[in-house]
Amino acid sequence: MASSEEYLDYVLDLLSIAPEITTRKMMGEYMLYSCGRIFGGVYDDRFLVKDTPASRAVLSTYEMPYEGGSPMLLVDIEDRVALAELIAEMLPDLPAPKKRK
Repeated sequence: MASSEEYLDYVLDLLSIAPEITTRKMMGEYMLYSCGRIFGGVYDDRFLVKDTPASRAVLSTYEMPYEGGSPMLLVDIEDRVALAELIAEMLPDLPAPKKRK
């Protein structure tokens, strides 16, 4: 099941004060980036983030984004400031964007 643009808009509104948020649509789902680093996505109308020490300290519910994928953490926070802080704290643990040839 693909995610709806309405749910993506809701998530983007929650992330409105997080640093440099961008999205990319892939196979009906949406990848979420901050400062060029992928930190999570919207899968089947669920907001999930990568498992990092920072995200693990705040979130506890693991879910599979899709069959065969790595477990991710379900975001159950609706506080924009807390989400912005979480994303900022996750960034050092995420790989840098790859340079294109």
